[in-house]
Amino acid sequence: MSPSFPGHEYLATPCFSFLVEHPTLDRSLVFDLGIRKDWWNYSPFLTNRFKNGGYVMNVEKTVREILEENSFDATKLEAVVWSHWHFDHIGNVSEFEKSTALIVGPGFKKNLLPAYPTDPDSALLESDFEGRELVELEMSSDLWIGEMEAVDYFGDGSLYFLNSPGHAHGHICALARVTANPPSFILMDGDSYHHAGELPPSPYMPLPLNIEPSPFSPMTLSSCPGALFEPILRDGNRTMPIYESSAQTKVQMHLDAEEAKRTIEKLQQADVHDHILMVAAHDESLLDILGFYPKKANDFLQKGFVRQARWRFLRDFAKAIGYEGEIEGKRDWAPMA
Repeated sequence: MSPSFPGHEYLATPCFSFLVEHPTLDRSLVFDLGIRKDWWNYSPFLTNRFKNGGYVMNVEKTVREILEENSFDATKLEAVVWSHWHFDHIGNVSEFEKSTALIVGPGFKKNLLPAYPTDPDSALLESDFEGRELVELEMSSDLWIGEMEAVDYFGDGSLYFLNSPGHAHGHICALARVTANPPSFILMDGDSYHHAGELPPSPYMPLPLNIEPSPFSPMTLSSCPGALFEPILRDGNRTMPIYESSAQTKVQMHLDAEEAKRTIEKLQQADVHDHILMVAAHDESLLDILGFYPKKANDFLQKGFVRQARWRFLRDFAKAIGYEGEIEGKRDWAPMA
């Protein structure tokens, strides 16, 4: 992402994983698995990259362990869905039964198979696919959600997979309807963006004159003037995101930065709605808002999560705008030694 701001030199990136359950059909799936616990058992391509790059990882529990500790029968899981193939999303599919399918986005098979060991330079493992149904989604030009091609997974409008290219081959988002009356949705954005500052401000939702609640004290009845953040606006424009998606570098951010920007522009149309909760896979600003399993997010509309979350990311730019006051919930992030 660019530009760089003092006080936000490091990007904190939690890895969200989502359990999606259809209570009427008694069907369930997991969207993304995060980093595998035994990360040293990734493909040699990845483990060598970790070693040479000085990566330090500590994963306390797998997704399956978390589910089963909370009395979820993981043997009944219908599918694991990868938003895309990067190591911090694919986890360890082999910890699930062979009856659990693996769902991937368009172009996955053409661009990413075969895996290791057939292809010794692959980031993926054949063991993730062996004996398991590998389902590559076929997007239909007959179904669109906003400006994004979609697949109605359950066939009843409760869960859609959305084609969201740019970040990686086969990248997809998921849109889950969590209440019917009033309608509300959770949009799982994968790595369409890595920091909420890549989304708003936008032409659909400019930086407001008054921000409520204040990003520095979001748990109180507070506000702050939007003018505080004018120094970090690109070209002083209240309708442009703070960050711009970066092209490929030594640490690859996007496969196709221009396509990634187009995907972000499509997501901006959803971001303006209070009945759609936007959740990127690595959005650190949501850690104090979203509950962790077995808590559910179905009642986010009633609890006002969107209002709480919308501008919270601006706290990351406190130093850049010269703010020296207290910041509720702010963590200190830096590389692990």
